[in-house]
Amino acid sequence: MKTRLSAVGVTVLALLVTVLAFGQPAHAAAGFSVAGGKLYDANGTEFIMRGVNHAHTWYPQQTSSFADVKALGANTVRVVLSSGDRWTRNTNADVANVISLCKANRLICVLEVHDTTGYGEQSGAITLARAVDYWLSLADVLSGQEKYVIVNIGNEPYGNQNYASWATDNANAIKRLRAGGLSHTIMVDAPNWGQDWSFTMRDNAASVFAADPARNTVFSIHMYGVFDTAAEISDYLGRFRSAGLPIVVGEFGFNHSDGNPDEDTILAYSQANGIGWLGWSWSGNGGGVEYLDLATNFNPASLTDWGQRLFNGANGIRQTARQASIFDSIPPPTTPPPTTPPPTTPPPAGGCTATYTVTNQWQGGFQAEVRVTAGARAITSWTAGWTFANGQSLTQSWNVALTSSGTTVTARNAEYNGRLAAGASASFGFLASWTGTNSVPALSCTAS
Repeated sequence: MKTRLSAVGVTVLALLVTVLAFGQPAHAAAGFSVAGGKLYDANGTEFIMRGVNHAHTWYPQQTSSFADVKALGANTVRVVLSSGDRWTRNTNADVANVISLCKANRLICVLEVHDTTGYGEQSGAITLARAVDYWLSLADVLSGQEKYVIVNIGNEPYGNQNYASWATDNANAIKRLRAGGLSHTIMVDAPNWGQDWSFTMRDNAASVFAADPARNTVFSIHMYGVFDTAAEISDYLGRFRSAGLPIVVGEFGFNHSDGNPDEDTILAYSQANGIGWLGWSWSGNGGGVEYLDLATNFNPASLTDWGQRLFNGANGIRQTARQASIFDSIPPPTTPPPTTPPPTTPPPAGGCTATYTVTNQWQGGFQAEVRVTAGARAITSWTAGWTFANGQSLTQSWNVALTSSGTTVTARNAEYNGRLAAGASASFGFLASWTGTNSVPALSCTAS
């Protein structure tokens, strides 16, 4: 049970003084970086998390979940892992596969160790130092994945007791990760079962940020019953914004045993202020909190009321998520040209091609991806089209303006993915229903 929010002295001025003393944080050379309280991807484009948590360590067979949450528009998935101290250890090979699933589905992967949950209060919970041991054992898997992976040191690393060492323990953990060669963006969870009713993270975040030699740390607050009013939500998140410290809502729900979170304010305030969030959780909840499932039995076609709210409601994922720019344009592979190149006919200036792939299929429904590739010259906009031959019917889409008239479908670029360099690509996806046969249609593509 989380404890209600209590009053504490205002410390924004101290936070501001400390952060301003840092100047601009250094950017990670090969991956995500933090500057001015914001998160940037490897292209230098601001990235705002819009996604979900997925309990992979307890449901390792549910690998289709990555494609499913992407199909519903998410740009990030926070993946539950275990160091082996409380649950079965996720091996290096398993973690590598998780990362590959994230990348294949154009999702940013936030990896977290769950065994720290409630340390100091929960029997069997491990220290942050022990979690660091696990991350360092994964160094070979994490190396080279800085563009795609954010390392969340430990989930809710303290309960409501013995959390006074939160700042020191996190600072030491970050230093060890850096000394061990991890240059990824690091995410730090709050104490008090993630809800920071004691304001321990809020009041010490600046010192923890300063302890990171890379200045590449993001703070994560979990919002459940402690955050049941608009004032509590806006005050907490607003203090991080004023201090220039990066904050995300790493978990939240629309209900909880300790009170009813104000999810509408969490979503609206985050959207208005460029704050990332990750809803808890995709599916598989038990122990009386089954109401936190976003999908029933991991079925993307069976969203719960909470799932409908998070994915399809106002300020939800479909309305606000933007794919990380590192996935928007993937240049074609390059090979050394032959000594005497064969004669070719170049495509028309401004031309494009489109390919159609069914990426997931189940009884009565399927997910598809269409990739649009510019021709020999850059383009500023594109339109793809096709005709369904078997009565398929669209239900959802993302990264595109999609319209249909009978069996004819027209896809026009979104505002942010119409401009493509020569040979560059952009992709979009959709969900549709089918019966009997689901043949792949021929596509047309025009561009300007």
